[in-house]
Amino acid sequence: MSESSLLIATDLDRTLLPNGAEPEAAGSMALFARLAALPAVNLAYVSGRHRELVEDAIAEFGIPRPDFVIGDVGTSIYHVDRDGRWSQPTSWEDDIAGDWGGRDATTLAKLLDDIEALRLQPPDRQNRCKLSYFVPMGLPGRELEPEILERLGAEGIAARLVWSIDEPAATGLLDILPARASKLHALEALMLMEGFSPGHTVFCGDSGNDLEVLASPVPAVLVGNAQADVRELALRLARQEGWEDRLYIARGGYLGMNGNYSAGMLEGIAHYHPEVTDWLAAESGTKED
Repeated sequence: MSESSLLIATDLDRTLLPNGAEPEAAGSMALFARLAALPAVNLAYVSGRHRELVEDAIAEFGIPRPDFVIGDVGTSIYHVDRDGRWSQPTSWEDDIAGDWGGRDATTLAKLLDDIEALRLQPPDRQNRCKLSYFVPMGLPGRELEPEILERLGAEGIAARLVWSIDEPAATGLLDILPARASKLHALEALMLMEGFSPGHTVFCGDSGNDLEVLASPVPAVLVGNAQADVRELALRLARQEGWEDRLYIARGGYLGMNGNYSAGMLEGIAHYHPEVTDWLAAESGTKED
């Protein structure tokens, strides 16, 4: 690795975590753990999960303990020290909370409680700056979005809506956030706090709620198990924004792996930082031709 630190920021479900329908490449998670253990590497989990569910994922899948966690679809930022202690700077949450004019998720829910397609997720999936719903799998969310935004806007609430799919549960998801809250904005805030430039950051994702980062100035990787419609949309958005050269779509073949989950992450990270391949080869006692 180079002398400069590298920030690997990754989504969890169906990106690092092999909990989708596609097969995981044998040994890919162990290789990623080796990379994450390198002193020059900093690891951030960027997830829709809240803190307890992130900790559950670390325990269940044996993934590396991160240095940072951006949780709740970008509405929370945590630092995790070497002893596994979590701390949460309040500056980010205080900043984005202003978009809701001092109101919380419970107040917003009352404004939408007559919309039959919206079913509140459990209380542990809500927080001060995130209102989350289950929605029907085939719901045309973009048709419902104007009504939701109009109702909230009439109350002086500036919000953004993030639509995604929980594939294993076969249900749609809607997260209503402050307008300035997102995975991208939270990642940019973390990069600024910790001094990481885009050239020393790589983001990895797989789904609709990763699109804003996938089509941004931050070098990004879309893992091979992503759905075809996400791939097409990510590529189209990246082209529209002029960042096509900062989106890598894993296709498999790197170190003989299939490009799914952590294998796709490693493939994309090595695309941006080729020295990763030499390091992994040295660690395994082999040398790539």
